[in-house]
Amino acid sequence: MIFTRNSSFAFLILFFSFSLNAQNTSTYEKEMQTWQQKRIQALKDPNGWINLTGLFWLKPGKNSFGSAPTNDFVYQHKNMPSKAGYFLWENQQVYWVSNSGISIKINDSLITKALVFEEGKNQAPLMALGSLRWNIIQREEKMGVRLRDLASAQLTSFKGTERFALDSNLKLIAHLEPVQQNKLLIANVLGQISPLASPGKLVFNIKGTTYTLDALEEGEELFILFGDATSGKETYPAGRFLYTNKPDANGNTILDFNKAFNPPCAFTKFATCPLPPKQNILPIAIKAGEKNYHSNSLK
Repeated sequence: MIFTRNSSFAFLILFFSFSLNAQNTSTYEKEMQTWQQKRIQALKDPNGWINLTGLFWLKPGKNSFGSAPTNDFVYQHKNMPSKAGYFLWENQQVYWVSNSGISIKINDSLITKALVFEEGKNQAPLMALGSLRWNIIQREEKMGVRLRDLASAQLTSFKGTERFALDSNLKLIAHLEPVQQNKLLIANVLGQISPLASPGKLVFNIKGTTYTLDALEEGEELFILFGDATSGKETYPAGRFLYTNKPDANGNTILDFNKAFNPPCAFTKFATCPLPPKQNILPIAIKAGEKNYHSNSLK
C-alpha cells in the first residue's frame, strides 16, 4: 500500500485516536472492576445486608427477647439464650436489660442495663452476643430491632451479583435543574411516606430522547431511586439505586447507569427500602448495572 503525506497523517491520527479510546476503555473497565469489588465487600461487611437475619417491631413498654416461644421476640439460634432479656420502650427512649447470667456486650463492655436508643441522638449502639449483633432502628413512628448474624450461612452461600455487560453509552452527562418545590414524597416498603430534600431533576439524553430523574441529597452525593422497563424482569421489581457526584459549577454531573445497584430488599426480607417515585420510572430498558438477586431464603 502506498501512502501520500496526507493519507499517512490521517492514518496516524486514526491510529492514535483508536489507541486513546482503547486506553480509556481499559481504564473504565478497571474502574468498574474495582467498584464492583467494593460493592460486593460492602454487602458482606459486618454492617452489610447479607448477614441480616431478623427484624422485630417493638410495642410500647416491655418486649422480651430470646429463643423460648414465650418471648415477645423469638429468635432460634445456638448463641441465643432462652430468655436473653428485654427492651423497654418509653418516653422516646429504648433501654436494654439483660437477664441474670447473660453476657451481652456493647463496645466490648459487659452490660446489664443500657440506654440503646434516644430520639434525636446518633446511631444506636450495637449489642453483641456470640456471633449475633442487634441494634435499634427507627422508621417514622415505628421502632424496631435489627438483628445480624456474623456467621450467617448466607455469607457463605453468597457468590456476588449478576450484572449486565458494561455499556459505556450509559455513562452519561446529566444536568441538574433546580426545582421550587424541594421536597420529594418517598414511600417505603412499610407503606410510610417521608418528605425528603431534593436539589432538583437530573436531565439527560439517551439515543436522542430526553429523560429526567428526581434526585435526593445524601451527604456529598446525589441519590437516585429509579425503575425502568427491566424492573420485574431482569432487575429487581421495585427498582434500583444509583449515586452520582453533586453537579459542577455548570450544573453538570456524570450519571453512570453501570453503577446502578439493587436495594437491600433484594437481598433480605428484613430491610425497609425506599421506593422510586412514579416520575422516576423510566419507560425504557436500562440494561446496565446489577440484575435481580435470587436466593432461596427470599422465596
